[in-house]
Amino acid sequence: MVKIKTPVKEEIINRLKIGDSIEIYGKIFTGRDAVLPVLRQRIEEGKIDELILKLNGAIIMHAGFSVAGFGPTTSGKESIQGSMPALARAGVKIHLGKGSLKEETIETLNRFKSIFAVTPPVTALLMKKVKSTHVIAFEHEGMEAMHEIEVEGLPAIVAIAHGKSIFNLESR
Repeated sequence: MVKIKTPVKEEIINRLKIGDSIEIYGKIFTGRDAVLPVLRQRIEEGKIDELILKLNGAIIMHAGFSVAGFGPTTSGKESIQGSMPALARAGVKIHLGKGSLKEETIETLNRFKSIFAVTPPVTALLMKKVKSTHVIAFEHEGMEAMHEIEVEGLPAIVAIAHGKSIFNLESR
């Protein structure tokens, strides 16, 4: 088990390999279909500073958040996967979600020394790991608003790292 504290240092990313179990400690961001394309656009337009986000070394979980809980959404959806290259280029080191990604996304994550990890889709387990949360951007999106969540021991498994994927046996 590799314990990772945010912000994530590049040395940690360099040591991780697919199949590694990780536990995350510190602040992470949530975002999914409604928010990530907007965030991508702001990065590409150079307007990311308008938001109170420090993306260098950040972790973004592809999830919504509500009082009922939070859990990963499918990361392979175009609205989410399409935002990952811009987020990785902006400094996001770990993308959390579920499902497989396209080969071109795997290559882009590798180029920007970013990884993808999957989390168990069990909201009750994940809620026990939350210490605090607040909406940080896009409040009008409701449960899809971007939250900053402080977690303690959030579990995940490295699914894509250094150009390799657990979803593609040929890349192992």
